[in-house]
Amino acid sequence: MSLDADRTPPRRPTRAETKARTRRLLLDAAARTCARKGFAGASVEEIAEAAGFSIGAVYSNFGSKDRLFVELLKERASEQVSRATKIMADAQAGDDPGPALGRLLANAADKDPDFAPLQAEFWLYAVRHPPLMETLAEELRGPRAALEDLMVQALEHNGVRDAAPADAVATIAMALFQGLLRQRRIDPAGVPDALLGQAMQWLFAGIAAEAAAGGPGPGTTDDTAAAADPAADRPEENG
Repeated sequence: MSLDADRTPPRRPTRAETKARTRRLLLDAAARTCARKGFAGASVEEIAEAAGFSIGAVYSNFGSKDRLFVELLKERASEQVSRATKIMADAQAGDDPGPALGRLLANAADKDPDFAPLQAEFWLYAVRHPPLMETLAEELRGPRAALEDLMVQALEHNGVRDAAPADAVATIAMALFQGLLRQRRIDPAGVPDALLGQAMQWLFAGIAAEAAAGGPGPGTTDDTAAAADPAADRPEENG
């Protein structure tokens, strides 16, 4: 029997695999093209051509350039949360998360310097198109939920699990990361590698101090604090 007869023909990719590959190539092309020309300056035609497809591939897979970029933002957010989750897992095993969190910020700012400006550009564009802002918020709920789960772990790791709502801490952590990322692009020396890790330590130290003092944690309003203590609104009785 010849060797050729024993060779198994290569497996043809499934429809789902082909679709996933097309989407991957379009997302990568969108990142490259928008980094070079900006979100507004990059056309659907240019993105499709960079990926090796016709513009029909963009519309059939994403519906529009806006939705393509929303998917790209969602993917990047998920990647950052996944990296942060690994860092916190290592911290629970005994390692200090500060240096690794700092490297996460430095890599995002220095190795992908075009993406933060693109996020800012798209945010401004979405603010002026409210339906798109709603779509962006909806698509980012997945990464946001993963970040909230991570903040639950971080609160437990710092011994303050019930001291603050995890969703509020997630909002603060997200704002810290995005704000420091932009500041590092403006003034790298003003945002050293260690600053994000230090800022997170300050955040959890503040939550712990507030809890020890008996005050409300982040995300707790005066009204909810009063509701937790019905006597707070009761006038003093005269003796």
